[in-house]
Amino acid sequence: MDYRRLGSTGTRVSELCFGTWRFGRRTGDVLETDEERAHELLDAFADRGGNFIDTANVYGDPNGTSEEYVGNWLAERDREKYVLASKVYFGFDDSHPNGSGLSRTHIRNQIEGTLDRLDTDYLDLYYIHRWDEGTPIEETLSALDGLVADGKVNYLGASTMAAWQLTKALWESDVNDYERFEVTQPLFHAGYYEDVEDYLSVAEDQGLAVCPYSPLAGGFLTGKYTRADPDDPKSVRAPDGSRGSFDERFERFYLSERGWKVLETVRAVAAEVDATPAQVALRWLMDQEAFTCVPIVGARTVDQLEENLGAADVSITAEQHDRITDARYDEDGRRWGH
Repeated sequence: MDYRRLGSTGTRVSELCFGTWRFGRRTGDVLETDEERAHELLDAFADRGGNFIDTANVYGDPNGTSEEYVGNWLAERDREKYVLASKVYFGFDDSHPNGSGLSRTHIRNQIEGTLDRLDTDYLDLYYIHRWDEGTPIEETLSALDGLVADGKVNYLGASTMAAWQLTKALWESDVNDYERFEVTQPLFHAGYYEDVEDYLSVAEDQGLAVCPYSPLAGGFLTGKYTRADPDDPKSVRAPDGSRGSFDERFERFYLSERGWKVLETVRAVAAEVDATPAQVALRWLMDQEAFTCVPIVGARTVDQLEENLGAADVSITAEQHDRITDARYDEDGRRWGH
């Protein structure tokens, strides 16, 4: 796997990041990834040269389980070889009046728990998981700046938010001489661009890295789903146990006329380059020219992970890249509906 600079920082990361949101997660009575499987996945990622690992304080059941799994795995490895990212915002302790948000109190409480669970003295990257309407961004940035000054965090990142919020945060950092966000983590994939175009434009202008979550549209762009009704984009045949068979968010977020058009083109390009649709969809992101783009991949099995990591060995031409981009539009240049 190749390595690339993380935005305008001097830190180099693998061209794919491994997301651990499934670690310790329960869907109903099903534990999606237990610790033994989590360590197998991390081993496979590291063996392929992966060094960029993404988690969050609320991943797993109970909260913090994912960080614990990663921390236990790291105990047997050289911490300095890995770039660790975690996040803060969502409620960690519902019984605590300051158990959520981006106040100075919550941020300082949570960084200590995150470092303890990861069994490390510092984080390479700390994201705000969402924008906090109830806390002034200046307070949040001041607290985060203090974590950098204390040596507990190297870089700051911002996940999902509006373009104007990201711009405001960068401006506040500039005028107050605070550490700024260097990395962003939006929902972004081949069928979902205009929806976050303004946000991505800020990242391009400011030299921020983009680490998309759900780069395969919740599994839709792997090609394992088929359209059941040509007149209804919401009608889908899903393999038993797959996300499309039990997750209502899948229909709201990913099933659309636009999505099927993009998937059709991704499949065609995959056949041309002897790759899987998942690998081509990831390669499309990795080849973004406007900004450094490092997709966050997840997997339930080592085989799934190996397939995703295979995107590092795939090449697509500029013409193929443009065809996937253009699949979002009809012959008159109008974007297919969501």
